[in-house]
Amino acid sequence: MRAGGLVLMPTETVYGLAADAAKARAVAKVYEAKGRPSFNPLIAHVADLAMGRRIARFDTRALALAERFWPGPLTLVLPAADTDAVCDLARAGLDTVAVRAPAHPIAHALLQAFGGPLVAPSANRSGRPSPTTFEDAVEETGEAAAAALDGGPCRVGLESTVVALLDAPRLLRPGAVTRAEIEAVVGPLSEAEADAKRSPGRLARHYAPNAPVRLEAAAPRPGEAWLSFGPQGQGPWNLSPTGDLAEAAANLFAYLRAADRTRPAAIAVAPIPETGLGEAINDRLRRAAGFVG
Repeated sequence: MRAGGLVLMPTETVYGLAADAAKARAVAKVYEAKGRPSFNPLIAHVADLAMGRRIARFDTRALALAERFWPGPLTLVLPAADTDAVCDLARAGLDTVAVRAPAHPIAHALLQAFGGPLVAPSANRSGRPSPTTFEDAVEETGEAAAAALDGGPCRVGLESTVVALLDAPRLLRPGAVTRAEIEAVVGPLSEAEADAKRSPGRLARHYAPNAPVRLEAAAPRPGEAWLSFGPQGQGPWNLSPTGDLAEAAANLFAYLRAADRTRPAAIAVAPIPETGLGEAINDRLRRAAGFVG
């Protein structure tokens, strides 16, 4: 990594394609491997709060959230403090930086050994479902990586929640840390639009398989793959037979990818409750279907 190479890195959310956040050439390799638009900023991953405070300015709200949810699946968008440690290309030319401390022990060990922030966007090609297993990560962008670390299946399976703390707290991307959990610490969250450009994962068509995705489906049509949910669900890809939203989140991307490999006419997805973690699941599904701008 110090030589500018890329590493497939497991986190508790999804596998990331990691590079030295300070090296523009290394960051450019990440964009190239993913086919990612350069206006989409990358998250700087840090080992702990002390490293985070070297690259971002934390106010009392940011400190409270970091102390409550780090290490874990929460990204904070904050004013940048060190624009050399996270280069301009990684920040997409913005004066802010997105930062989080991942909970996976391998990611933590790598960050501690490296001693500085790493950008590590999901290791998929841009717009594709994020990889939540080592095998899927290698299939997606393994050819671009100088090394690959196998951390087993990702525990969470959805990208981190993203919250901007630049004026009013704003939820830019829902994730495993729910709206209610965040609001319990910093109060009501405003809508994302004012700071939407500062978050990754905001493209209209994102996390998308090759097949079209049909949402809120009561049943599959002929030729469609079926992602069911709950006790009445059928087929090989029931996101959670017990209706557990955490289980559904962990299975979502892996099942989308598995269904897509069958080359169906479309992928039909059963309704998912919008409560709690369901907000994040439905956000990813709507982007996979191209319904969110």
